[in-house]
Amino acid sequence: MKPLVMIVEDEIALVTMLRYNLEKEGYRVVEATDGEEALTVAAENTPNLILLDWMLPMMSGIEVCRQLRRKPATRDVPIIMVTARGEESDKVRGLNTGADDYITKPFSMPELMARIGALLRRSQPVAQSKGVLTYEDITMDLSAHRVTRAGRYVHLGPTEFRLLQFLMEHPGCVFSREELLNAVWGPDIYVEPRTVDVHIRRLRKALNGETEQDVIRTVRAAGYALDANAVIA
Repeated sequence: MKPLVMIVEDEIALVTMLRYNLEKEGYRVVEATDGEEALTVAAENTPNLILLDWMLPMMSGIEVCRQLRRKPATRDVPIIMVTARGEESDKVRGLNTGADDYITKPFSMPELMARIGALLRRSQPVAQSKGVLTYEDITMDLSAHRVTRAGRYVHLGPTEFRLLQFLMEHPGCVFSREELLNAVWGPDIYVEPRTVDVHIRRLRKALNGETEQDVIRTVRAAGYALDANAVIA
């Protein structure tokens, strides 16, 4: 079955254009025109990806994103924040809230379609990536798409899962933001390097309990590494 994309947008002309282009690419589409409707529609038919406007009636896109991430059925659904707010602080806020990507209006439709395709590919389990990775007390079961630390289940979004997988496949190696972007996001889509920092923070927050050591090392002016002797510089 074709992926289901939910459009959450109150500009009817933009909804019409998005629906036309998505259906042309073979996607199924559902719509919501305000924040409360978005939560209802998502609960009735869990989408494979959500295009979420920031400025919505009834409830902001930021709050919708927060609530979707709290619900088991939608906490792993890729979300692209679509908004006219283009300041870096707004992008960081959107990503920190739980969005996987961020695109600013007006945008190129081919670019948006590329971002949608890339996010959907990243969110699907990779058939050839079977097996178990371990590092210190962290275990990553690629078949079950499950991460535990010292027996504790660690919930990760699709981007954080792929980021941790890449780091666990190359323990001790330092990777620049650009190298991580190419490896995790892919060379076919443009994502700002600052995005890596946001997802590293989210990965750290999920991995590290109150008494657990931070195993992600920040190397100033160089990048990040999975290192049991991690020290944040």
